[in-house]
Amino acid sequence: MEFSFTEEQLMIRDTAQSFLSEVSTSFAIRNAMGSEHGFDDNVWQQLCTQMGWQATHIPEEYGGFGLGYVELVIMLEQMGQYLFCSPFFSTVCLGANALLVAGSEAQKQQYLPQICEGSLTATLAYTGRSGAWDASAVDTIVSVKDNEYVLNGVYRYVPDGHTADVIIAAARNADTSEQSGISLFVIDANAKGVTREYLPTMDQTKKQAHIVFDNVVVSEHALMGEYANAWPLLDKILNLATIATAAEQVGGAQQVLNMTVAYTKERVQFGRAIAGFQAVKHQAADMMLRTEVGRSAVYYAACVAQEFFDGGSLSGELGEAASVAKSYCSDGYFKNAGDAIQLHGGVGFTWEYDVHLYFKRAKSSQVFLGNGAYHRDRIANILLD
Repeated sequence: MEFSFTEEQLMIRDTAQSFLSEVSTSFAIRNAMGSEHGFDDNVWQQLCTQMGWQATHIPEEYGGFGLGYVELVIMLEQMGQYLFCSPFFSTVCLGANALLVAGSEAQKQQYLPQICEGSLTATLAYTGRSGAWDASAVDTIVSVKDNEYVLNGVYRYVPDGHTADVIIAAARNADTSEQSGISLFVIDANAKGVTREYLPTMDQTKKQAHIVFDNVVVSEHALMGEYANAWPLLDKILNLATIATAAEQVGGAQQVLNMTVAYTKERVQFGRAIAGFQAVKHQAADMMLRTEVGRSAVYYAACVAQEFFDGGSLSGELGEAASVAKSYCSDGYFKNAGDAIQLHGGVGFTWEYDVHLYFKRAKSSQVFLGNGAYHRDRIANILLD
């Protein structure tokens, strides 16, 4: 596959860089980190109403722009580079994708236009107490009662779960395990029985939540897809989110390289800038190599994702492409961030320098949706099937 950006895609990238460089400064990031809310509402509304990024790949019939997943990934890479604090990932890469993949026509008509308008945020909740990221992570129990569904359970690590307006929730029938018995529901986050609590994590630039469902009753209209047979749909949603995460990781890997090169050009030792030392040059070259290879994997996966939405011949490769991108980008970003800390010396992990923020994001994103070892094992299983 040959890949190069079109003029329109280059314009999208440049516009994203320009906007994020203004609104996602070090000062803005630290302000967002210090609040439980996790983002600036004014900036989010500016993004939605003026830029319209949240509507990028949503079809035109639901109020979106109808662009492709490559365009979405271009913006996600820039968001990762600037550590942009917003509910974009949870709303677009989890919520909107879940509606596009698993939602009924009525659900799409109800929720997607609101996302495109910027009046609705959403997220996906599926992981329980186990800390797993595959089908076994779903442990919330759903039961049927008088044409309604009753959900009971605990969700953890839910991106922006404490601020989202809508929760796409996965639950399973009692006495089922792994991929069997799983259903998806779209639920008002303020529904009776839903308790949401901010969950402090190492990476303060991306907020997560702990959510408890205590006899949450939803109507049959909340069901997404087929009852007790939603794992294939959830798997596709997670694959798309995995590609989105890898795109953010590439942006972060690029930024820690940029920051390190800039610092080593300024840092003088033995009468010369340390950027001139061969050992430092070698480390910078390795960082660049990891970033570029990761970028190639991400944009290939983005092309496969677009083929999936188009129903093309590559749609069967979605899981494999997502795992290749995530496994490489997870390890590459964390290695780059670690090298950046080392090359910054003692100041690398001080609060005054931003490199430590990228180090924390690198670690949290490495674990989120499965680390490199998890995805390499997944690739092996896919190839053996």
